[in-house]
Amino acid sequence: MIIYFVETEPGDEEIYARGLPGHDVRFVPSLAEVGDDAEILAPFIGGKVTGEFLTAHPRLRFIATRSTATDHLDLPACRERGVTVAHVPFHAETTVAEHTFALLLALSRRLREVMLAPKGGRFSYEATRGFELAGKTLGIIGMGHIGQRVARLAQAFEMHVLAHDVEQPAEVAAALGFTFVPLDELLAHAEIISLHAPLTPGTYHLLNRDTLAKCQPGVLIINTARGSLIDTAALREALDSGQVGGAGLDVLEDERLMRAPAAKIIAADIVAHLRSDALAGEARDADRVRQLEDLMLGDAILARSNVVCTPHVAFNSLEAVERLQQMTVENIAAFAAGRRPHLVG
Repeated sequence: MIIYFVETEPGDEEIYARGLPGHDVRFVPSLAEVGDDAEILAPFIGGKVTGEFLTAHPRLRFIATRSTATDHLDLPACRERGVTVAHVPFHAETTVAEHTFALLLALSRRLREVMLAPKGGRFSYEATRGFELAGKTLGIIGMGHIGQRVARLAQAFEMHVLAHDVEQPAEVAAALGFTFVPLDELLAHAEIISLHAPLTPGTYHLLNRDTLAKCQPGVLIINTARGSLIDTAALREALDSGQVGGAGLDVLEDERLMRAPAAKIIAADIVAHLRSDALAGEARDADRVRQLEDLMLGDAILARSNVVCTPHVAFNSLEAVERLQQMTVENIAAFAAGRRPHLVG
């Protein structure tokens, strides 16, 4: 079968090619480079697989996304066209939970401010004083495997844990020593909020002006899930006012900002628009203006000394990536052999 892997690195390519003998395995940098002869697609989370993409690739029968999340895939369009979708349900819960605490500890001990403190001048202990996690209340939104792992680590730090989820199994709360509460109660009592919910229509901009206003003044926000769980403009306002005391972000609504300066992104977009008359017209519409505003808002947030950011790498440990690679190969091999892969849903 003809298999296209998108957004891979050299080490990945060797593993996937070796793990799928007898197949025509191809590696491309973006979805735009996927040929219309593709039968199997193995994308990462950077590109959106839309209905238009599926129409342009009529031979495509199987998508094995190299991720747990599937919000980058148009699942209704896949079902309509008979394209089977599999994912990697468990591979990075320990890794992401540990990264969550890396971001939290960086905020609690004000590491960015300490590292930026002037050298050779008068150093102020008071200006860079942090706080202990012991005794603090952590609110976890989304209690899947990652959220539960975060709760376990919080117990080791002697934190109090409140949790919110649509499913609230009492036996899990009892085993891990946390309490399920309504969202408003979590917002009102948590000194730190960590997001581990999937991105759905119901969780889009879960943290917005209204919900952030319900939080304790100075609350810390950690997001290792999806950027669009937070309204970027609302977060900027809350950071400016002090309602949010700091943020640890592994994701952002426009994650290009985590890898390149805003000016470079905007310049590249302008060049792309100028090369197309249709896009040049689109550049003047309200959507384009909003995109530019979001870019600048995100850029302003990442520049703050009380914001710690990483470029969507919470999953990126040796162990988690090895599990991801192995299960991706298993998914593709199973589908090709007529067996059941790890299907979405």
